[in-house]
Amino acid sequence: MSSEPTSSGTSDMDHLLSLEKLDRASPDLWPEQMNGVSDFISALKSPIMPSSPPQWSGELEDDIAMLQEFGSLTTASLMEKVRALQNLAYQLGLDESREMTRGKFLHILDKPKQK
Repeated sequence: MSSEPTSSGTSDMDHLLSLEKLDRASPDLWPEQMNGVSDFISALKSPIMPSSPPQWSGELEDDIAMLQEFGSLTTASLMEKVRALQNLAYQLGLDESREMTRGKFLHILDKPKQK
């Protein structure tokens, strides 16, 4: 679409121009309130300051400390740490298997019989 003047002296864009003004602040023009929207907007405008730090922030500090500890290790000591973690995971798997077998023998995991 070009904005060159047509034979009548006005451009095509001038025909598309709207002079209508909408005042969105007027409650008469926009009377409907949606459930929860006004509560959401008021919550956004008044941020809540937590009285205590979030529950996960302590865990985050522990994780950062552990990453810094791993970063300071040499390659050999890091590999030793990884082997220790693998051995621990393997041992936990054996313990879980033993407990599951024990639960089967004691009929702990059986479904209740229907009458």
